[in-house]
Amino acid sequence: QLQLVESGGGLVQAGNSRTLSCVASTRTFNRYGMGWFRQAPGKEREFVAAISGSGSRTAYAEDVKGRFTISRDNAKNTVYLQMDSLKSEDTAVFYCAADILWAMDPIPTDEYEYWGQGTQVTVST
Repeated sequence: QLQLVESGGGLVQAGNSRTLSCVASTRTFNRYGMGWFRQAPGKEREFVAAISGSGSRTAYAEDVKGRFTISRDNAKNTVYLQMDSLKSEDTAVFYCAADILWAMDPIPTDEYEYWGQGTQVTVST
């Protein structure tokens, strides 16, 4: 059973940056496509970004393109979400997810097998 642990959430002022991390408990991390999702209060969970197992391919939701960057360090079993120019509407619980299905071609889907517990990001104005 693969476990995912997110960190890096907290309170941040609008316009500033924050980087989230997600560590996976697996020796075959590069075989998993990884995704970031978020769920704002009263809203459905939504796709944010995804990355292939090698890190060569990425996908983003339209409203974060140009502001968020997903990356991974396979030697550290870690995927990152760099968030710049944060807005109040980015306030949400952020989750990372993993699935072998998306190792080659990350697409905007929530069909992931493994999920972390989430980390809260609150953007203040």
